Amino acid sequence: MVSVRPLPFFSSGLRLDADLHLPDDGGAGAPYPVVIPSSGYQGLKVIHPERFARTLTERGYAVLAFDYRSFGASEGEHGRLIPQEWAQDLRAAVDRVSTVEELDANRIGLLGWGMGGGVVVAEAAEDERVRAVAAVNGIADGTRSTRNMHDAGSWQSLQERIVADRGRRSEWGRSEITSPWDIVRLDLDDRTDGYVGAELYRAPGFGSGVTLESADMLLRFSPESVAHRIAPRPLFVVHGGENELHKPEEARSLYEHAEEPKRLEIIEGAGHTEWMFDEHPTFRALLDQLDGFFTDAFDRVLVG
Repeated sequence: MVSVRPLPFFSSGLRLDADLHLPDDGGAGAPYPVVIPSSGYQGLKVIHPERFARTLTERGYAVLAFDYRSFGASEGEHGRLIPQEWAQDLRAAVDRVSTVEELDANRIGLLGWGMGGGVVVAEAAEDERVRAVAAVNGIADGTRSTRNMHDAGSWQSLQERIVADRGRRSEWGRSEITSPWDIVRLDLDDRTDGYVGAELYRAPGFGSGVTLESADMLLRFSPESVAHRIAPRPLFVVHGGENELHKPEEARSLYEHAEEPKRLEIIEGAGHTEWMFDEHPTFRALLDQLDGFFTDAFDRVLVG
């Protein structure tokens, strides 16, 4: 069982919608260690953040699931999906959980999924309050990961549109809205494309348009360049060995750029997201590993 209550917070003056998930133990485990899941592309709390919340609270963690600015019930400009701003939102989430009495501000971990796997690295690199970081199927470099989603023609087209949009923004102050799948191309990854169509479109607002400025900023986003700053706090990098959306080289590069303590786990046979169901054996095995990782990291904090 789990107890859930609203816990909205502000980031850059924008009110972000968030829920605090707590173990339903009557407070016996307080102050609880905290894990904040960072959503992937489209930024909705009702997808993987709440999935992680349902399963991690069973193991004694408090979890804050939230919608990034511009998504879900959070405030912000429609279509604006800027990973650098997401890192600011994540830092504000850390600010918020640090003020809640039944949460342990000395045991805060970040858990990133997909694009959020890069966001947690970027945020933790600048925030020593974060005690442990896990990046699952994440990106390490925005240009490389995006280029690997495209064929030569669609990549050239996207780059040309981004350049044209820079001029448009400078003249008119607004960026063109495009399909999110013009930027993150799904149709070259059948397993992920099928999962997205069957599962993720059930979430209200999923698949909404994204600005070309968002693509421009994604190509400038390089979490691997700051990954070394996480040390001496631990980093756990997990990736599907057959991930055709964000290639496994993203995980390997992130791991190589980080300093010890660090761990890399490649899940053989797994793609990007087709195994993300609460009771799927691959997902449950991941939860076991994440639980062990965060427990070890937080135990070192208590000992220290």
